[in-house]
Amino acid sequence: MLTNDAIQPDSDYTGFIKKVKDSTGIDLAQYKEAQMKRRLTTLRTKNGYSTFASFFDAMQKDKALFYEFLDRMTINVSEFWRNPNRWEVLRDTILPALNRQSKNLKIWSAACSTGEEPYTIATILADKNLLSSTTLHATDIDDGALEKAKKGAYLERSLKDVPPDVVKRHFTADGMMYSVNDTLKKAVQFRKGNLLTDKFDTGYDLIVCRNVMIYFTEEAKHMLYHKFAASLRPGGVLFVGSTEQIFSPAQYGFDSSETFFYHKKG
Repeated sequence: MLTNDAIQPDSDYTGFIKKVKDSTGIDLAQYKEAQMKRRLTTLRTKNGYSTFASFFDAMQKDKALFYEFLDRMTINVSEFWRNPNRWEVLRDTILPALNRQSKNLKIWSAACSTGEEPYTIATILADKNLLSSTTLHATDIDDGALEKAKKGAYLERSLKDVPPDVVKRHFTADGMMYSVNDTLKKAVQFRKGNLLTDKFDTGYDLIVCRNVMIYFTEEAKHMLYHKFAASLRPGGVLFVGSTEQIFSPAQYGFDSSETFFYHKKG
């Protein structure tokens, strides 16, 4: 077993980055190195591997270990109605304005993790009688997270910020778990997606990508904001997390009207 104070040369980690990219398409070099290396070193040492090279070999043979790596890499920490006041702005201001422009909305929850975000969107749409006329996509790079999302079952603590009346309308208690009602589950189209490498669909009225960009390098963020802008229709909105305010949004063709909401010009 490896002790936590062991130090590996950078070539071991850079070799690991290359192997992961070659085999999965996931480019860890686009993430902030200090944070990612520290996180993965902790995972590696916990599982008893002395080098990233040996850890990669083990991941190739052990699917459970590979999924654990994905979970650690993508930080699947999510909850419903995270930062409730921003969701209230979406519900009361942003969506009504978008609906006045388009009666058939197209929405994307990017990096949706285990599904709390797209289901939050779905509850709001349902309560505004917009769910049946909306196309709602949700993507994530982690197969394990997507499987959890499709099941739609969550511990009560994940719902701590959800208004009680919303819980009553859209969730069913089952022991220690709360299950999303079937109407919402059927409304969300989950699929695997890599933000850094995929070509994005176009014509979205709303893209929600929250609490993910903080893990990317400045170069990767710059690229992604341009891709998101190209993916939105003119007048469409990008909704980001509470730590991800875009400075100089005009360089991407955005205007900022509400905090953390950016409208595509045109």
